[in-house]
Amino acid sequence: ACVSKPGAFAARPLAPVASPLSVAAMAPFGRSILLAGLMGAAGADIVRVPVQKTVSLRDVARAVVERGAAPAPTAQAPLAESAEVPINDYQNAQFYGPIKIGGQEFNVIFDTGSSNVWVPGKACGFLTCWFHKRYDETKSSSYEKDGREYKVMYGSGPVEGVFSRDTVSVGGIDVPAQPFAEVSKVSFGPLNLAFAMGKFDGLLGLGFKSISMYNIPTPFEAMVDKKLISEPVFAFYLQEDMAEQGELVLGGIDAGHFTGSLVDVPLTSETYWEVSLDAMSFGGEAVVSSPSKAIIDSGTSLLAGPSDQVAALARQAGATSIMGKAYVVDCAKADALPALKFTLGGHDFVLEAKDYVLRVSGQCLFAFM
Repeated sequence: ACVSKPGAFAARPLAPVASPLSVAAMAPFGRSILLAGLMGAAGADIVRVPVQKTVSLRDVARAVVERGAAPAPTAQAPLAESAEVPINDYQNAQFYGPIKIGGQEFNVIFDTGSSNVWVPGKACGFLTCWFHKRYDETKSSSYEKDGREYKVMYGSGPVEGVFSRDTVSVGGIDVPAQPFAEVSKVSFGPLNLAFAMGKFDGLLGLGFKSISMYNIPTPFEAMVDKKLISEPVFAFYLQEDMAEQGELVLGGIDAGHFTGSLVDVPLTSETYWEVSLDAMSFGGEAVVSSPSKAIIDSGTSLLAGPSDQVAALARQAGATSIMGKAYVVDCAKADALPALKFTLGGHDFVLEAKDYVLRVSGQCLFAFM
């Protein structure tokens, strides 16, 4: 949705953005999201958090099944009709980075599609948390008991635990007495093994407190409220090469991560980073002709949409379905596919075939689900 280096994203509670190209920053007053178009901006005193790329949980789960270590996946359970907070299941590539809670180090996924913080606690069993660090309150002098229940519903099952409070440190910025969940149960169906073997320990939400359990402010919102960062802005630079390092930047934008200027796209809701998808076309043919809602989500690496519209778009691209879960195109024809244009908040963003066709293990994946 913009011209940039491999993948930049920024937002400010005046704005957020994410794209396989580049996005810009966030802040909490006139809510909007900034998408990179063609030039640069930079913030003073920015804080950098290294971000690594890892393979998806689904890929790990598939490998476990293929090696005979687990039964084949079954259908995902539907979301329960309850007050539990739904967050995104991790389907594809994941980007994770370091934080500290009570001085203890964890790797977490920074997720704009949710708003709570969770890491494994001591009560998390061996089979689920065998490769993960577990929070231990006896090792922290700043621990405070909270005791409220934590229960987040994924499409494939719940994550459960209990809230505690401690100092959460991101990029060297300390947020004291931040509520977070010590997770004791992670029910991702066949992905339990994938989580157990994954490189990340938990999740740090970057959405709005309106979608967090008990309306708990996120660490980023707390940084803004406590004036711990110079600007109410965060930005992602997400690398394509797993051997390289990306960044989560807090308090400003690094113009070295993109080319072009930033575009301000108004938010339509202070829940997720939700914007208006005014229109969408493929090769000049309308896919979306009336305004819809879309969210910018750093925890989802494919473009997701209603199944019937995605299926129709896949047919237009000549893509075929694999077990009803993903679409592939003929690699020999991939480069000739037409442009895909999104109109977000009145601004047009164009993806070429190289942007929406992912070449993975000799296959060409149509980046929609």
